[in-house]
Amino acid sequence: MSEETKKTAEAPEQEAKEAEAAPQEAPETAAAPEKEAEAEPADAKKKDGWFNKKAREMDAVKAKLDAAEKNAAQAKDQLLRMAAEYENYRKRSTREADQKFNDGVSFAVNQIIPILDTLEMAANAPTTDENYKKGVTMTLDKAAKALDALHVEEIEALGKPFDPNFMNAVQQIPATDGQESGTVITVYQKGYRLGDKIVRHATVVVAE
Repeated sequence: MSEETKKTAEAPEQEAKEAEAAPQEAPETAAAPEKEAEAEPADAKKKDGWFNKKAREMDAVKAKLDAAEKNAAQAKDQLLRMAAEYENYRKRSTREADQKFNDGVSFAVNQIIPILDTLEMAANAPTTDENYKKGVTMTLDKAAKALDALHVEEIEALGKPFDPNFMNAVQQIPATDGQESGTVITVYQKGYRLGDKIVRHATVVVAE
């Protein structure tokens, strides 16, 4: 058999083999899109899982932040209440201390003013001894300065309208010319006060 005849005889067989081999490659080619389709849901699922994890982390952080803000608000409210309570306590303590001080001063002055009354009478009594009168007057001046330092004030009464809050009337006499009814015309004893506290009421005579 010649070479040409041999090649001619082998050609159909080669084509048949190639035809048989071709269909086997097609499924592999068709399988590629299926693999890609299977790969895409896996990637999407992985991406969704990442987002869900981040969302949970954000929710946890937000919950912690809300709790911290709530605790801070409670702490601030507690501090404000404590500050208000301390301020009230400080004011109350100051008032109580002032009251005790005033009570002590009032008690001491009440023990001293009868002595001042006697010195007043001695200073106003007629005498020929000027040195004696000068000594009594100087003592009264020093007493007045001491009372002023303690914020003890004399109650002004003479010539003023009678005020029962500051004065005690022991007598009423008819008003003379130029005097108005209800006016204090004589002061028997001076009155003193310490702020709003009456140390001693003034003893007076009032015109009718």
